[in-house]
Amino acid sequence: MAKVKLTVNGRAVSGDCEERTLLVHFIREKLGLTGTHVGCDTSQCGACVVHMDGQSVKSCTILAVQASGAAVTTIEGLAGNGELHPVQAAFKEHHGLQCGFCTPGMVMTAVDMINRHGGHLDEKTVRHELEGNICRCTGYHNIVKAVLSANEQMHGSAKQAAE
Repeated sequence: MAKVKLTVNGRAVSGDCEERTLLVHFIREKLGLTGTHVGCDTSQCGACVVHMDGQSVKSCTILAVQASGAAVTTIEGLAGNGELHPVQAAFKEHHGLQCGFCTPGMVMTAVDMINRHGGHLDEKTVRHELEGNICRCTGYHNIVKAVLSANEQMHGSAKQAAE
């Protein structure tokens, strides 16, 4: 057994697990944070995306012991003070979800994308960067609209000031 120590959603946590335990299983089974989904177990669907040290990663591709010492944010850690994160709110407003299974991974990927691009996003870039996330319900149109809307909300004033 290995001891894993992480900061998850701003809280120090630790637990014992087998060396072969994937981060997604540690998050769900040891920490009880079930918003991070297990979809394909082959790193193709993106339902398991979390942020590790500020970058989006597919948590089914990382062993929990490899993440030891890292700061991890899950979908449960995005909202604050009873308010949805702007990306979560945009997904709700623009109907960027149907069954909701892919939504946590899509939202986490979108937050990272918006942060990396600093407000300079267009439809082509969003569609390209969502290629690692599979949705079998929506056809992506409303997801793309939600990401672009959240981008505008989060960086709109900075984008307008630069123009």
